[in-house]
Amino acid sequence: MDALAGLLDGPRAKGAFLMRCVLDPPWSLRIEDRAPLCLTALVRGHAWVVPDDGDAVRLGPGDIVINRGPDPYTVTDRPGTPPQAVIHPGGHCTTLSGVSLAEAMHLGIRGWGNNPNGESMMLVGTYQLDGEVSQRLLRALPAVLVLPADAWESPLVGMLADEIGKAEPGQEVVLDRLLDLLVISALRTWFARHGSAAPAWYRAYDDPVVGPALHLLHHNPAHPWTVAELATATGVSRAALARRFAEQVGEPPMAFLTGWRLALAADLLAEPEATLEAVARRVGYGSAFALSAAFKRVRGISPKEHRARLVAS
Repeated sequence: MDALAGLLDGPRAKGAFLMRCVLDPPWSLRIEDRAPLCLTALVRGHAWVVPDDGDAVRLGPGDIVINRGPDPYTVTDRPGTPPQAVIHPGGHCTTLSGVSLAEAMHLGIRGWGNNPNGESMMLVGTYQLDGEVSQRLLRALPAVLVLPADAWESPLVGMLADEIGKAEPGQEVVLDRLLDLLVISALRTWFARHGSAAPAWYRAYDDPVVGPALHLLHHNPAHPWTVAELATATGVSRAALARRFAEQVGEPPMAFLTGWRLALAADLLAEPEATLEAVARRVGYGSAFALSAAFKRVRGISPKEHRARLVAS
């Protein structure tokens, strides 16, 4: 599992909130849900995304915007329209004075808005992503990421729009997977267009030597890797791999592996039933003591303290 897969594959990355918004102007929504990641796909009409700090961005049909939280922002028919509703954590919606709009704006299964045939239709999906693996990717994203309709060809938005109003058995799983695919596809396309903005390890996947080495480390962190073994697997000398890896990724292979193992361990510690010994084995440490020592050395706190913070939050 690499960090792009880990973005949607952690113990706290399940159960995304998904809805279809259909609105006639004037409309303006104040988003204060603090979601770490929110994707909005405009199906028809137009909308503006207005960050509190930054330039307003206009969206047209087929455009996708990904907002990286937790900072609030506004989605509106045009800049300057006063907010009429506030979206709180968990998708709870109220007026500015706190009156619930759950019933007044209800438009059927996963539908919300002021007119079922409104001029603008958006599909909105939010994730609550608190894991260390997710953060390795989220930190590389801008606060507002826009993917214009002409940047890619994908049937996923149309498929999601067709499925979002259905109430078939297993529908939540279908919608979660479609949304996951849409987010991953959008991020891949955006990183391909803005290569310099991608994390160094993501760009390095294209390198014919470093890419295979990263694949091995990401997908089998429990293996007792050495630079010599990685070099043999990638067909270069030990010195050549070490030099090229550091140039492409920004740190030596074993330092990268340590960071990756500890990020995985930090997320696994969120599972109440996971023992420290079991977590250590899953991420490549021979004992709970070895994992604890590495965790404390790199992160400054013990695994026990990290788990206590997770429980407290």
